[in-house]
Amino acid sequence: MTATDLSTGSATLGTAAQHATRSVPVCAPGDTIATVLNRMRGRRFDTAALAVVCEGERLVGLTTVERLLAARPDAAVSDVMDPDPPVVSPEAAQEHAAWTAVRHDEPGLAVVDEDRRFLGLIPAQRLMGVLLAEHDEDLARLGGFLGSASAARQATVERVPRRLWLRLPWLLLGLTGAMLSAGVVGAFENLLDRQVLLAFFVPAVVYLADAVGTQTETLVVRGLSVGVPVGRVALREAVTGVLIGLLLAAGALALTILFWGDLAVAVAVGLALLAACAVATLVAMVLPWLLSRLGMDPVYGSGPLATVVQDLLSILIYLATASAVVS
Repeated sequence: MTATDLSTGSATLGTAAQHATRSVPVCAPGDTIATVLNRMRGRRFDTAALAVVCEGERLVGLTTVERLLAARPDAAVSDVMDPDPPVVSPEAAQEHAAWTAVRHDEPGLAVVDEDRRFLGLIPAQRLMGVLLAEHDEDLARLGGFLGSASAARQATVERVPRRLWLRLPWLLLGLTGAMLSAGVVGAFENLLDRQVLLAFFVPAVVYLADAVGTQTETLVVRGLSVGVPVGRVALREAVTGVLIGLLLAAGALALTILFWGDLAVAVAVGLALLAACAVATLVAMVLPWLLSRLGMDPVYGSGPLATVVQDLLSILIYLATASAVVS
């Protein structure tokens, strides 16, 4: 079989096939070293670090160019080839392919089908690129970022206009939410005039609901960054949010009665905390997931957006509950 350039086949993203090339030296086991080297001269390959040894279309070995150059010119390729080189299937994950080559100390990796027919060779430089990309991604996941670590590093050195462009729209949305919150409070002005004590607990209800939502949001964003779908944590987080709301409601009920002695206000605060914490947990799970599905980074948007939504809902829940409970 003569040394030849084989055309590159189709590739599947993220698999060994994506990185394989057929533009490599190919020879038969019975070819002499001199013949193979002569065929390689004057030709361009994607990589010539390895010569592929085939019988027909079937891979039977690999040999390095160092072995070819060190061998006698009249020696056969079968004398210097590795008859059992590491191989991967075209569907193998790119990270698995790279680590297979590293563990076997090979400057390249052959891709074969189930009948061991040669489909291509992954050159060393592409294996290094895969390892670097996977390392970059692993660091990003450890840091709790979505995307790559390079993107996370880029975010830390961005110019001021870029920082404003990424952050300001969400904060302007927060400003709009603050105005809406003021309008909601104004709608219950008569209730607050009749029972001023209710106004004391607005910050407490809003803060606690935000705190519960922030905890859930952090957990969800971390999960998304390492490939954990929201569905895997949704039920447990929802139950946790309700239980936290119950515990905070019980504490608020007891403390309000103890320090202010108003049972109606205490009940209103307790019920509002229970409902607000449960709703905040739901909002904190849905928004990062939704932003991620829309191709937006939840790190920038989910915090301000969740705060706006949670604050509005918490105030509305609290004052609506108080209006129903307090005469």
